[in-house]
Amino acid sequence: MANQAWKLSAYGEISLGDLETPIPRPGSKQALVRVHAAALNPGDVKLAHQSDRYPVKAPLGRVLGTDGAGIVEEAGPDSIWKKGDKVVMHPNKWLSGGPENQNFDEMAGSVSDGMLRRWVVWDDSRLIKAPSNMSLEEASTLFAAGVTAYRALFHGGITLKAGMTVLTQGTGGISCFAIQLAKAAGMRVIATSSSDEKLEVAKKLGADATINYQKTPEWAKEARKLTGGKGVDLVVDVVGGDSVAQSIDAARFGGGIAVLGQLADDITVNINTNKILGGHLTIFGQAGAGSKEMMDEFAAFLEKHHLQPQIAQVFEWEEADKALEAMKNLTKAGKIIVRV
Repeated sequence: MANQAWKLSAYGEISLGDLETPIPRPGSKQALVRVHAAALNPGDVKLAHQSDRYPVKAPLGRVLGTDGAGIVEEAGPDSIWKKGDKVVMHPNKWLSGGPENQNFDEMAGSVSDGMLRRWVVWDDSRLIKAPSNMSLEEASTLFAAGVTAYRALFHGGITLKAGMTVLTQGTGGISCFAIQLAKAAGMRVIATSSSDEKLEVAKKLGADATINYQKTPEWAKEARKLTGGKGVDLVVDVVGGDSVAQSIDAARFGGGIAVLGQLADDITVNINTNKILGGHLTIFGQAGAGSKEMMDEFAAFLEKHHLQPQIAQVFEWEEADKALEAMKNLTKAGKIIVRV
């Protein structure tokens, strides 16, 4: 039986075809997983187009897709898994500890083949049990968007607690998760977006207040009004560029800005460092989402609070190229999924 995959056939394009090697067999402490869903991310678009905004380059022929979930079809010798287990693949070898332990040497979908294929063999140590309250389509979103948001809120540069205020930007995967996670932890959430329709989704996810930044370009001032002039405790900044300057203005004295994305056309920005110094602000960036240990913790949090990811659109296997195109201009709130 052939192992099909969507491979990078030209820069900006992926094509469906059979892999040259047959379906692999698991070795010791490994499992053969039939992939059932792959979640796409902005990084997949950057990789497909050889963007300098991504830390590594994907060569032609690479199978894209960092995020995936599936069902164990065969367990190798001494494996902790069994046939039928629903699992999520952790895409790199950052298993525990802080960011000093991460690297991109084995990152699926970039320097090694990713999840847009039907079968993968994965190490036991890099598989987690899919949350019981989620479909495999939902479970496939856990790493790049979910763990990134979780790490920023609970393992980031500042300590957050119930009653504090978090500001999120847009309604992509990271921001939707951030709204849900902050709300579940008892925080107040202010959500920004470019349309009232998307802001309605943010409200359903738990946002207490919303700002349409198309109608209110100086959203930082509005955020301060909504906090009685104090400012927010944390800004989840997924835009970068000039947005960071407004994030600084929106943050309270002693607050923080988590820089998690680079969606702005121009990612350079002039910053008044006196505002950082005088405001006692913490600005921190994240790459690589998080460790396997953190992913386990995050999955347990989701199951405990009965949270489910926001899905924008699900594409069938034969439409993965259309899914990648949809990822370029995300018009709906949430994650883009390919059903494998």
